[in-house]
Amino acid sequence: MNSTAAILIIGDEILSGRTQDTNTNYIARQLSALGIDLKEVRVVGDVEAEIVAALNALRARYDFVFTTGGIGPTHDDITADSIAKAFGVGIGYHPEAYAMLEARYGKEKFNEARKRMARVPDGGALVKNAVSAAPGFRLGNVFVMAGVPSVMRAMMEEIAVALPRGTPVTSVTVSARAPEGDIAAGLEAVQKNFPSVAIGSYPFHDAQGFGAQLVARGRDANEVEQTVRAIEAMLAQLGAASTRV
Repeated sequence: MNSTAAILIIGDEILSGRTQDTNTNYIARQLSALGIDLKEVRVVGDVEAEIVAALNALRARYDFVFTTGGIGPTHDDITADSIAKAFGVGIGYHPEAYAMLEARYGKEKFNEARKRMARVPDGGALVKNAVSAAPGFRLGNVFVMAGVPSVMRAMMEEIAVALPRGTPVTSVTVSARAPEGDIAAGLEAVQKNFPSVAIGSYPFHDAQGFGAQLVARGRDANEVEQTVRAIEAMLAQLGAASTRV
């Protein structure tokens, strides 16, 4: 059985719309390639009680939780403290993190704000990154990463090496030049014939009119291929043009 995971996005800037979240898409793709099932994504603001509640709910429900945001040097970076509270442990300067950051900034510029980035909950293991010296950390089944996309990706690369591998999902998309209402019955029939393959329909509209992208997803590549062929045959019977994308 494949492992399960959740993502917890932390930051007022995401909720306000000031910053667009691209981290979820990246993490989801990485987990899918590893055969880890992403089951849930939550977004919370920079409020300790909300972070603690969301984290405790997710870490109890799934094998892994990946958080992004709130581990920088400013007053609103409260993720590390919130993680410590959620686990009921103390927090302090991690010797290795402190040394790395001090070496990066030099003693004169390694001020109290930057020292905040060396604070890790007791028992936490560092997650290093190739972009900057400021590390993330792991505590239990929770991986805590930066919100800056380039730094988060570097951390995720470090984390991925140690994650378990499952059976990756095979996904094939068929773009159909037909409104959903015209193909719904046929698509439902295909789904009944291939219950182990998930079929999703995602409508679109462009200069040529309405259409739908039909996505078949499953862990058995042969079954996915059979499902896609059945979808293509159904569309052809209805006179709807289709292409694999």
